[in-house]
Amino acid sequence: MSLRQGRRGAGRQSFTNAPRAGLENEDEVIPRSPKSRYNPATPPQGMYLMLQSLVLALAVLALAPAPAAQAQSAPLRIEITEGVIEPLPYAAPRFLAETAEAAQYAADISAVVAADLTGTGLMRDIPETAHLGRIASFEAPVTYADWKAINAQALIVGAVAVSGGRVTVKFRLYDVFSGNEMVGLQFGGSAASWRRIAHKVADAAYSAITGEGGYFDSRVVFVSEAGAKDARQKRLAVMDYDGANVQYLTDSSTIVLAPRFSPTGDRVLYTTYETGFPRIKMIDVAAVTGRFLADQPGTMTFAPRFSPDGARVVYSLEQGGNTDLWVTDIASGAARRLTSTPGIETAPSFSPDGSMVVFESDRSGTQQLYVMPAAGGEATRISFGDGRYSTPVWSPRGDLVAFTKQTPGRFHIGVMRTDGSEERLLTASFLDEGPSWAPNGRVIMFSRESPGAAGESRLYSVDISGRNLRQVPTPGPASDPAWSPLQP
Repeated sequence: MSLRQGRRGAGRQSFTNAPRAGLENEDEVIPRSPKSRYNPATPPQGMYLMLQSLVLALAVLALAPAPAAQAQSAPLRIEITEGVIEPLPYAAPRFLAETAEAAQYAADISAVVAADLTGTGLMRDIPETAHLGRIASFEAPVTYADWKAINAQALIVGAVAVSGGRVTVKFRLYDVFSGNEMVGLQFGGSAASWRRIAHKVADAAYSAITGEGGYFDSRVVFVSEAGAKDARQKRLAVMDYDGANVQYLTDSSTIVLAPRFSPTGDRVLYTTYETGFPRIKMIDVAAVTGRFLADQPGTMTFAPRFSPDGARVVYSLEQGGNTDLWVTDIASGAARRLTSTPGIETAPSFSPDGSMVVFESDRSGTQQLYVMPAAGGEATRISFGDGRYSTPVWSPRGDLVAFTKQTPGRFHIGVMRTDGSEERLLTASFLDEGPSWAPNGRVIMFSRESPGAAGESRLYSVDISGRNLRQVPTPGPASDPAWSPLQP
């Protein structure tokens, strides 16, 4: 798959994906439309200004210092200071059906693309009822004046064909005010993979507009819950990031907790009580077969997480009333102790480069966050605010740590720099816990439980700015979400 981007003169960005789940590896760059004046070495002026506004807002709200060149726009500063981002207006007319069988697919794919982009909170879809222009042919030149008139800053045009059970989707993204084409791509796959194709279209458009990686073609593993609150039945489930295509990996015969995807997305680690006490199990997502890991007689193991290379697992091991961090090589089974203190050490998470581990410990008397070398050694405390800190997880970008924080009467999801500075609380409720990062480090998913005997846990997501809080659709109560990497 090749992705060509026209963002601020960035030129081309290429990546290769292997086939999976019916999505064929036959994606290609679409030839540019007639009268396109795009030059990858020359940034389109209209989109340049639009991107400058959006990227600046993203950078500031992500706790990153804004580049001086971007900080010169006074209106943007006002919007950012007030904590508001005006969503970028775009138009995405229903994709054209190029074959008779493609009509419903075209409608459905268009809807998913729009839902993905609008769901970020960074973009706003202009409804078709407001469109002045009409797309009659994928190859027809764009009448930019019609789209400027409704203030659409970006235009997405697509077409869908179906033949022999195969869906082909092609699309182009235009910068309306400069009259330039930014992206032209084609995706193909089985009819069953149409949602993944739609997510890939949205990812490509999102990346071209924001300069960040996408996150729509990803999955989430979570604990699906049913039954009364005091007798909850739990089983592992996996779904698309937006709640579609739910599949169950285990039954509800035993308690399961804290699932975690491997870096390749093909395996899941979790804690199970199927033997009567907590043990770590690894399951193959495709085959739905599993095996126990890190077994040591007379111990309990829990809170596992893969290393960035997928070769090791870091976890908590309880023995003789003491809980420390251990790491095990998956292939050989060789285990090594990382901590040795009287406190409870748990919830470890590797940094993206695998060199460090962040974890929670009560060695100071209350639950706090610490960072130490992945090989073991001296740990440095990084949390110093009021309250208790738990479930830390390193951002895929490596710049932030997300965590759960407990203050009197409230739980929060928050982020801080990896040295503990610039702490920012994103949510507050009766019980928010267990953050998990989207593949691009822009969004966090977590569990939120409502109070009372009838209370239940649901999944929510929030932008790292604290904006765009949204409930994630699930078949019923759900907890412990863990985001996968982008699918291959």
